[in-house]
Amino acid sequence: MSAPPNAPRLWTVCSALARVALMNALQYREGFLVEFFVGTGNVVAILLPLAVIFDRSASVAGWNWDQSLLVTGFFLLQSAVMGGLVEPNLGAVVEGIRAGQMDYLLLRPVDAQLVASTQRVAPAKVWDAVAAVGVIGWGLHGTGLPDLGAFAAAFALLLAGILAMYSLWLLVICLSFWFVRVDNLRYLLGAVADAGRWPVDIYRGVARVFLTVVVPVALATSWPALALLGRLDVALTAQAIVVSCGLFALSRWAWLRALRSYTSASS
Repeated sequence: MSAPPNAPRLWTVCSALARVALMNALQYREGFLVEFFVGTGNVVAILLPLAVIFDRSASVAGWNWDQSLLVTGFFLLQSAVMGGLVEPNLGAVVEGIRAGQMDYLLLRPVDAQLVASTQRVAPAKVWDAVAAVGVIGWGLHGTGLPDLGAFAAAFALLLAGILAMYSLWLLVICLSFWFVRVDNLRYLLGAVADAGRWPVDIYRGVARVFLTVVVPVALATSWPALALLGRLDVALTAQAIVVSCGLFALSRWAWLRALRSYTSASS
């Protein structure tokens, strides 16, 4: 493995990879527009069950309609990042191992994980991000505008949650170096992540611990919403952030370990 690049070189490499990935993704512009309508339908499908529930009840597990909209908005934002940047790239690693394209990635004079995480992009997911900002704004219209500190805490928790989900995805993908078919695990992780669309307080016992510590999807959805509402549990938040950083360290170790065991498809 080559030494990690310094900051200026890292920025140059990341920006170059992002430009190439974006140009490749925008070759089919009609698809970009089609994805707009698909994304709109997806947002409606996510909001509809919430609307049905709150049509019959003023609050659920201590969350009202406006507060739950904040959770939904952060869920959409996390899904936009994961679907636009993480899933296409790490999914490509599996295909690269099967088809031998991983060999070319490892020959590049930069960190392999950096390239593997930035070689593809799904720009149509920007529609999900736009919808997410709109839903969060809708929720804040009903709950009131928090101070800048609350916004900063919410943003930090969102980043920590996305880092945790990226790390879990990477851990699953690392298994493909030994077991080629890991699609079922990828789908299972996506299904678990879908639980983050609901406020974390509706879950109890083992399920709540699982979604905040083991697979901390609530860290990117409910926790930022709680930060904006001024209801953040500091101790549990610190624990979740430690878990997020621990998952990233574990995924980095697993990636390096997997690369050492990788045998070229051409060998």
